[in-house]
Amino acid sequence: MEDSGMRGSAVVVSNTSAAPLSIVRALGRRGIRTIAASEQAHPPVYASKYVDERVSLPDPQTDLHGYRDTLLDLVARPSVETVAPVREEDVFVLSKYRDAFAEHLRPVWPDIETLGVAHDRVELVAAAERAGVDVPETWLLDDVPEWDRPLIAKARYGLVTGHYVEGMEPGAVHPTPNTQYIEPGDRPDVEDLTERMGHVPIVQEYVPGTEYTVRALYDEGEPVLTTQKALRRGYKYPRGPSIYHEAVDIPDLRAAALALLDELEWHGPASVGFIRDEETGAFKMLEINPRFWSSMPCDHHAGVDYPLYYWHLANGVTGPFDPEYTPGTASHLLRGEAVHLLSVATESYPFVPKPSLTRTAVDVLSSLATQPRFDVLSSDDPGPFARDLWNTVRSAFPIPTDR
Repeated sequence: MEDSGMRGSAVVVSNTSAAPLSIVRALGRRGIRTIAASEQAHPPVYASKYVDERVSLPDPQTDLHGYRDTLLDLVARPSVETVAPVREEDVFVLSKYRDAFAEHLRPVWPDIETLGVAHDRVELVAAAERAGVDVPETWLLDDVPEWDRPLIAKARYGLVTGHYVEGMEPGAVHPTPNTQYIEPGDRPDVEDLTERMGHVPIVQEYVPGTEYTVRALYDEGEPVLTTQKALRRGYKYPRGPSIYHEAVDIPDLRAAALALLDELEWHGPASVGFIRDEETGAFKMLEINPRFWSSMPCDHHAGVDYPLYYWHLANGVTGPFDPEYTPGTASHLLRGEAVHLLSVATESYPFVPKPSLTRTAVDVLSSLATQPRFDVLSSDDPGPFARDLWNTVRSAFPIPTDR
């Protein structure tokens, strides 16, 4: 492969997930200077030895325009070659103000029109149907014909902001609403749910089964790299964000994801979520995460270094990329494993029987023994794990302050 110029800097927007840490480790080990930028005082990535500079950002939840302006100041530096988005606010700002960012670097993310389809789950379902991809039955909350089966209500938009929701201030961001489970026959209060969601949400049929994602890196409508992940455990025992994940290789799953991304003429990273219907075996599309994903360390352990190839694309090198991918490799978020056990011990959810705490604990310990790979813990770079542990303790047991 042509040398993309392993010099310069990358801005990595940083939160508490493992994604920014995976990016700074991947790039820093290759001598690329990393700038970790966050509105948080002590995100785990700040403790990495591979971070060269730490920059404070305004909170995008309260000052989206200030957040944009600070990122623009960073990418205006002559040495900065790219910026890596890890959450919805990041890719939204990069896409909405794409022309301004493009004055300084090569965008490796979608334009705002394409992002709008990915963020609007009503439009996304329509795009999936055009591409021949299965989806759960989906309605706006106002249009649900019957409440006689298990349903879930969730945000219509991947980011609830004034750009999408009429009546909100242009720079406003509504806190991410939680998914609500709706028992058969239990019609919710539509007005109350709409108010809590900050907009009219969608309602989907509840599909029992295993969650999968297809991760992809696209260059102007063409896939240059793909991998797949099966969710083996989530934060909560029914599902939730993935905390134990396994690399897989299922041709039908890949074909479905690429059909959708091809339909959208995608550009940049994306993670397409599916549920495999346990009754029919069909893969039904749930959402697109239009940025880097939290469980990226699983891909790295399986032999695929997405940050490296993202760097190559940002520098105009389009491949071919052909890393050695190893399905069957799995990785753990240790903090998440503890939260999963707590969920089994203390919580109950509709539709999903509570598993045995003893059996779950045995499964966790067994998988730790057979798949001793981790999202944050690293003997080469132990600081982020220590910081993540300390942040967790401080959050659970806040230290009182004098008034």
